[in-house]
Amino acid sequence: MQQNKRQTGAAYEEQAARFLLEQGYQILERNYRCRQGEIDVIARDGSYLVFVEVKYRSSRQAGHPMEAVNRSKQRKIIRTAMYYCYQQKVADTQACRFDVVSILGDQTELVKHAFEVQRL
Repeated sequence: MQQNKRQTGAAYEEQAARFLLEQGYQILERNYRCRQGEIDVIARDGSYLVFVEVKYRSSRQAGHPMEAVNRSKQRKIIRTAMYYCYQQKVADTQACRFDVVSILGDQTELVKHAFEVQRL
């Protein structure tokens, strides 16, 4: 079961990456992992360094995919992004943003600026 979930997640992350490329994003990293957590996609969109969370639901029965990116998940993504910037020596002046790719059934939606950095 766990392997099947991973395969499903990887397939939808691949779909999201293709979608982002079509939107003009330049993919820098996929499945970035560190102690703080994981970021599905790190990309460039114009002058922005973008940290992208990918969420999939086959139907609304379990809620909209965006609902899964709650405050707790956001904090984890922010901490991971901060560590990535530290590790990669990203300039403090670099504009960053957090986007979410929501896949519900066969519909893919991109939410730019899905959340902001808040106090951790």
